[in-house]
Amino acid sequence: MTKNETGKLGEDAVCDHLTKLGYRICARNYRIKGGEIDIIAENGDFIAFVEVKTRRPDSLATGFEAVDSRKRGRIIKTAADYMSRHISDLQPRFDIASVTAEDGRVLDIDYMTNAYDTTGYNYIF
Repeated sequence: MTKNETGKLGEDAVCDHLTKLGYRICARNYRIKGGEIDIIAENGDFIAFVEVKTRRPDSLATGFEAVDSRKRGRIIKTAADYMSRHISDLQPRFDIASVTAEDGRVLDIDYMTNAYDTTGYNYIF
């Protein structure tokens, strides 16, 4: 599988996971210049901006470790753009899904709710 195919496999699995938990998927691969959000989903009082990182079982870094401060800043900027275009009373939340996959199969999804916030970034929601 190519890197793009593996990433899509992980994103599809996380969308299925979230849907089973009662989330409504609002958007996938929302892009602006300088940023992208893999999944945007609503559940209850929250709108979740989800970064999905798909790794092989023998990967040296986890998906959570791959979302560094620079990546978080790009996601927050993109989320602010989304919220300005899609007015909502829902509270924004930033989640990370770390997916383990091998040979075209998803082995595990580790989901971190509210993985980080906008502290230290110049964006207000």
